[in-house]
Amino acid sequence: MKILVTGATGQLGGKVVEALLSKVPAEGLAVSVRTPEKAEHLRARGIDVRQGDFDQPESLDKAFAGIDRILIISADGDNETRIRQHTQTVEAAVRANVKLIAYTSLANAAESANLMAPPHQATERAILESGTPYTILRNNWYLENELGAINAVLAGAPWVTSAGDGKTGWALRQDYAEAAAAVLTGEGHENRIYELSGPLLTQAELAAELGQVIGKEVAVQQVSDEAYGEIMKQAGVPEFALPIVVGIQQNIREGTLAVESNDFEQVLGRPVTPIREALRQLIGE
Repeated sequence: MKILVTGATGQLGGKVVEALLSKVPAEGLAVSVRTPEKAEHLRARGIDVRQGDFDQPESLDKAFAGIDRILIISADGDNETRIRQHTQTVEAAVRANVKLIAYTSLANAAESANLMAPPHQATERAILESGTPYTILRNNWYLENELGAINAVLAGAPWVTSAGDGKTGWALRQDYAEAAAAVLTGEGHENRIYELSGPLLTQAELAAELGQVIGKEVAVQQVSDEAYGEIMKQAGVPEFALPIVVGIQQNIREGTLAVESNDFEQVLGRPVTPIREALRQLIGE
């Protein structure tokens, strides 16, 4: 069996590859990357490095040849671009007769009003309609996404949010990566949708957990969306990204990430890393 991971030089993809290497020999792994030169460290370890560009379907036909199971890691970019790229990638996997398509989606994607949901909805639909066995990994939210807020607190600032009492199922990228590796190397995951969500917490509850880790109370400043956007602008967030970071706070406030599930533990075969330990790891890094 040969397993391929797309986007293997990215933050999640790199961790997935490492998790796979703990389960299968390197010769059973392939990666599809836009720029193979950036994956020489993987080639040096015996992994089959292939050139594949989501915008060039003919390159994907070559990259996916002879692959049994594939993990399509969702790409970056605007929604329209991602929908096109993801759809072309699913179509290429089908042409290559891949036996299982795994995909990193978003919490409750099919019904979500989250601003990030449209590409995941389109991709899930393309996978379901393809007739190929699949596993949808609906990743809730990476704890690493909060590093900006965490570092601000470590520098003496309050935890600033406009998400109110909205809850999020944060978990480390490492946990999401290990879940993906378990699906790609295990059995019984065909035609399943997993909601991978850590224990649900509000922003204030997450800040309190951080306070326990650093040994001091963390002040939480609840602000309006407009004020949050202005604070993020002053913090150096680029103008084009401000609607996104503000929109994410709004989406959290509206409950789009409040998905309660024990699928993580089911897939991993262990509990998700406790939030306090996860914060310790992030701060340690």
